[in-house]
Amino acid sequence: MIIILKNKHSLKIDDFNFKCCIGKNGLSNKKREGDKKTPIGIFNLGNLYYRNDRLKKPFTKLNCIKIHKRMGWSNNTKDKKNYNKLIDIKNQKKYEKLFRRDYKYDLIIPIKYNWKKNILNKGSCIFLHLTKTYKPTAGCIALKKKDFLIMLKLINKKTKIKIC
Repeated sequence: MIIILKNKHSLKIDDFNFKCCIGKNGLSNKKREGDKKTPIGIFNLGNLYYRNDRLKKPFTKLNCIKIHKRMGWSNNTKDKKNYNKLIDIKNQKKYEKLFRRDYKYDLIIPIKYNWKKNILNKGSCIFLHLTKTYKPTAGCIALKKKDFLIMLKLINKKTKIKIC
């Protein structure tokens, strides 16, 4: 199964079309850390991370991981070992905090961009996450919670996302 970003405001999964938002500066095949662009390509998806203090475990075929207070995602361009990886924020200098006060990361799925052999400064923390207003993101793709929950029922561990 493939999720397709049809345009900068629409995701297609099978017969479902979901309104979404992308990076403030559009799409790019030359993504850089902090450029507020969504990377172009076909990517695998990671596990589902969710806030179990705010919602129950959603129905999905993805592996589910509860988000706790010390979880972060490294965007430290000086740390090759941890760059663009899930980290414990206790001893880290630069990261995207996953346990947020707002709702945006109550449900997140990492998009496996710059993943296996990551390249420093090529971009990190590219997620599918939540939105209420469809305001542009820092490079992620965001959907409303009700659509995200429907998407979770449709996708599985082999699902890819095509961003073009």
